[in-house]
Amino acid sequence: MKKTQFISMLGAKDEVESSFLVKYIAVATGKDGKSYLNLILTDNSGEIESRKWQEAEMVAGKIKAGDFVVVSGKVNAFQGRLQLIVDKVTKLNEGQYEPEDFIKKSNSAPEKMFDELVSIVNSLEEIYIKDLLLLILNEYEIKRRLMLWQAGKSIHHAYQSGLLEHILSCTKLANILSVHYQVNRSYVVAGCILHDLCKIYELTEGPNVDYTEEGKLIGHLVKGLEVVDHYAQKIKNFPYQQKMHIKHILLSHHGEYEYGSPKIPHTSEAYLVHLIDLMDSKMSSMDQVKKTDNSTGYWSGMIKHLDRVVYKNELPSFTNYQDDNVERSEKSENAKTNKSDPKDLKQTLGSKLKDFKVD
Repeated sequence: MKKTQFISMLGAKDEVESSFLVKYIAVATGKDGKSYLNLILTDNSGEIESRKWQEAEMVAGKIKAGDFVVVSGKVNAFQGRLQLIVDKVTKLNEGQYEPEDFIKKSNSAPEKMFDELVSIVNSLEEIYIKDLLLLILNEYEIKRRLMLWQAGKSIHHAYQSGLLEHILSCTKLANILSVHYQVNRSYVVAGCILHDLCKIYELTEGPNVDYTEEGKLIGHLVKGLEVVDHYAQKIKNFPYQQKMHIKHILLSHHGEYEYGSPKIPHTSEAYLVHLIDLMDSKMSSMDQVKKTDNSTGYWSGMIKHLDRVVYKNELPSFTNYQDDNVERSEKSENAKTNKSDPKDLKQTLGSKLKDFKVD
């Protein structure tokens, strides 16, 4: 089935007849006590919340997360967000869809990103750290996975080659900020490359990413220490103290105990890696909200992991001074075209901020 309707193209009241990947599916109970089907459908342009009000249990018995389906229905605007009301959903068999339609990818070519990463490693002053990083990055399976893997299941850099994009972005920041703050560049670069590398063991491959058994039981922080130990022992006379500080950077890169960090950063290099990782992940999340949020208007819905609504439009930009007459004319025109009922404004802001909490 050739896919012609993509989620990013959908608007309120649009009729839908298209294929999607099921990211989430569950039977829920409404206020009236009746069951309904709660779904999140995705393709390579985004995702959309969906509801099916009839035959919830029957459909849930036939379809699971990770299935490809063809859906017919209509897009509805609900509380400022788009929602697909599903009339009919049918599971597709292999060969009835094009996988590329459902796999979101980095905008940068993975081969180019990998080469850029290696070139930074080759510029490092610390010879043992450089040898360690080259040994790890050039291991066949690590390189293969790094070129494909997502950085997260659903939040930041959650698309094919997103992990490599995140690692390269952090490493480029490490190159600049290490010099600015006069810390050891080799350690910061090593931390930025290795801090999330073992998500290639923590997360699964494919369009519907989930946690592996190793990811659930061990996780990428501890796995990272195993990788450092394994490859460091292949390098003759690798300094124990140097290895210990690299492992400290990996253990502490989440920054705070409440964020699941076994250790907090105790060196300038470790703290800088944490800040770079935090900044890059948050800025990626902001970018993805602006690209994929389907709320109407300039504001996103409440983004729980950012704890805020996000302004999605470009900021005002002026490269020349405005003429006074033009400015007055624009204000007058805006006053005519942008009249709104204060009640409507209150309702709009209320729906956007309904989940916002101040501790």
